[in-house]
Amino acid sequence: MDLGGLRVNGERLRASLETMAAFGATPGGGVHRLSLSDDDKRARDLFVGWLREIDLEVVVDEMGNIFGRRPGLDESLPPVLTGSHIDSQPNGGRFDGILGVMGALEVLRTLHDEGVQTLRPVVIVDWTNEEGSRFSPAMVSSGVWAGKLERDWAYSRTDKDGRRFGDELQRIGYRGAVPAKSRPFHAYYEYHIEQGPQLERLGKTIGVPKGIVCLHWYDVHIEGKANQVGPTPMEGRNDALVAAARMILAVREQPGELGGNMVATVGEIHNHPNSRNIIPGRVDFTIDIRSWDDDLALEAWAQLSRSFAEISEEHGCSLQLEEIWRVQHTPFDERLVARVEEVASRLGYGTHPMVSGAGHDASYMTMLGSTAMIFVPSKGGRSHVEVEETSWDDCAAGADVLLQCVIESAMEA
Repeated sequence: MDLGGLRVNGERLRASLETMAAFGATPGGGVHRLSLSDDDKRARDLFVGWLREIDLEVVVDEMGNIFGRRPGLDESLPPVLTGSHIDSQPNGGRFDGILGVMGALEVLRTLHDEGVQTLRPVVIVDWTNEEGSRFSPAMVSSGVWAGKLERDWAYSRTDKDGRRFGDELQRIGYRGAVPAKSRPFHAYYEYHIEQGPQLERLGKTIGVPKGIVCLHWYDVHIEGKANQVGPTPMEGRNDALVAAARMILAVREQPGELGGNMVATVGEIHNHPNSRNIIPGRVDFTIDIRSWDDDLALEAWAQLSRSFAEISEEHGCSLQLEEIWRVQHTPFDERLVARVEEVASRLGYGTHPMVSGAGHDASYMTMLGSTAMIFVPSKGGRSHVEVEETSWDDCAAGADVLLQCVIESAMEA
């Protein structure tokens, strides 16, 4: 059999993606499928059913990570892993994460349909709570599996309504008994939309990232003094929101002041009591700093911390800074990166070397073994929003590259 001539079924891949998009579908054409929600459970249930249809051995670990194993001719060899995540952002898109899972499923379906026997086992994985939008931080379950986060700490994480991660995992029936501990693997491939504008602008089909930027998450808590807006003079107010506004502007300006390839974002704000006629007494907001240069990101936070202290003192507010999560920049395996490039070029797709500005479970996987990613274009560079879109042809193209990469790695002795 000419394995190099194998291609995925693009129409079946599209059908799988459209079926999954129904779980948590939004009026704007996106998906609201938060981790461990009822829609997440329904999507998981269907995914597990699809794995069993192609005779995969299904295992769910104690973090809810779902693994589907296809045996190899030599079971003593570490497997090839591929996958991503099923959960979405709030009112997010229908390709982010799920394309990597459905693309990997299509790879395994193709191997099953064609009766291909690989030397090594091939394992598909759905990582729980990659987004971190309901339970922070992001990539929490791959982080536990990699030994970088503690399981019980992850179980204790709460959503905005106070529900615990561990309890919700139990509620939807995906708190498995198998320990969430890493096992040796030969290669890990994660297929994903770019989530940025470069590939579309350059007219390239396949992005070949050399790694993922560092990700630093912080929470800022400002305590002022709430009061009635009318009788309280402007002079002497302890307005927590005004202090927060100045801090947020400082975050926006910091990358430009320091230079280098860095971004900094305030994405979530909670104003208390959030009433029209009450001076805000408390504000909480988040900060996300990313760069390929870890030291630059740390320097940005150090400068912001000093600036925040000065602003809070000027406004008579107390300040609490909390580090939520920090992951260093992660370079991918050069050999696997070269394989993605070579396979894509052989299949006739234009490629572009790049760096991933978004976080992925691959950040933790590359700490354990050989890892690479495959990107396809995002229309308009939009992601984490309902209008997120990738063409069906590009979806199939990326899955074809994934198929050939998996086959080549799985045939290595």
